[in-house]
Amino acid sequence: MRDLVEIGMGRTARRTYELDDIDIVPSRRTRSSKEVSTSWQLDAYRFDIPVLAHPTDALVSPAFAIELGKRGGLGVINGEGLWGRHPDVEAKLAELVALAESDVDVEVPIRKLQELHAAPLQPNLLAAAVAQVRDSGVTTAVRVSPQNARALTPHLIEAGIDLLVVHGTIISAEHVAHGDSEPLNLKTFISELDVPVVAGGVSDHRTALHLMRTGAAGVIVGYGSTEGATTTGEVLGIGLPMATAIADAAAARRDYLDETGGRYVHVIADGDITSSGDLAKAIACGADAAVLGAPLAVAAEAPGGGWYWPSAAAHPSVPRGTMLPVSFGERPSLDRVLAGPSDDPYGSLNFVGGLRRSMAKSGYSDLKEFQKVGLTVRA
Repeated sequence: MRDLVEIGMGRTARRTYELDDIDIVPSRRTRSSKEVSTSWQLDAYRFDIPVLAHPTDALVSPAFAIELGKRGGLGVINGEGLWGRHPDVEAKLAELVALAESDVDVEVPIRKLQELHAAPLQPNLLAAAVAQVRDSGVTTAVRVSPQNARALTPHLIEAGIDLLVVHGTIISAEHVAHGDSEPLNLKTFISELDVPVVAGGVSDHRTALHLMRTGAAGVIVGYGSTEGATTTGEVLGIGLPMATAIADAAAARRDYLDETGGRYVHVIADGDITSSGDLAKAIACGADAAVLGAPLAVAAEAPGGGWYWPSAAAHPSVPRGTMLPVSFGERPSLDRVLAGPSDDPYGSLNFVGGLRRSMAKSGYSDLKEFQKVGLTVRA
């Protein structure tokens, strides 16, 4: 039964929970972390670790996507970002970071970011970025918005992508529009493609179930919220309690599994995951994998130079993010961020090692089993 509280006369609200509100409860059995598997499979593609990189230019260059792919994760290129708009992206990013470091008002680098994204998309540049990743042998994934999916996807298919991510801050299977443009029908769109599609973000059971019914191979829960970098709450007044949202989407997955007689749609958590403990809690709530943004942006291989901003920060009229410094001094390698060794007692390094240890301490040997672990709510 849902926990409803009265917030005023005649107005109720559902009580929900963040990842910080819950704790994992180990069982009576423990095991060695060497016996734990963190692998998972999305359609035909197998990954050694349940980690995707947020599709922002601050994080995913073709080179970074390759490095993360070699380590068993998935880097998602922003198909509407700078890699498809400028031939000299590294120089543009250096200019942007220098502006952010110059102690100007926060609006100045955001205006520069908007200016860089105002350049027209050039499919040949985007195809070259895709080819670089594809030729390395790792799984190639690109993100497009629902608004531009029809126009960009044929170029991406021709370039040889393996996975398409249709991603917006908030997405649904039913978009109401008036005017000349016809809204994207996800079900029809997905049925006409030969590559699997991951769609999101969503925040509730009903929307997650609707997206699953479109034929999506995976559903993203959340909108990439990172405290200090994502401003969707301030701009739109929309908040997302990740523990509850993940659990709701996992319930939708169960319902859809029963409805279809066995079709499993992966739930991918995207938001408020800043430590290895958060990653473990997201899986425990029902996620199959998680999108990481700022935690990966600290890596020396990330193109943002120690800065992070979500893709929504570049929106031309309603930016929902800012540039956040995530690293000071020497930046750790991607290997240390993912697999250690760590000298940080708060879980910002060795994300996968922390997840493995949590699974082992709780007595579970794989991710699907770990979704059954006991949870408690903090008072």
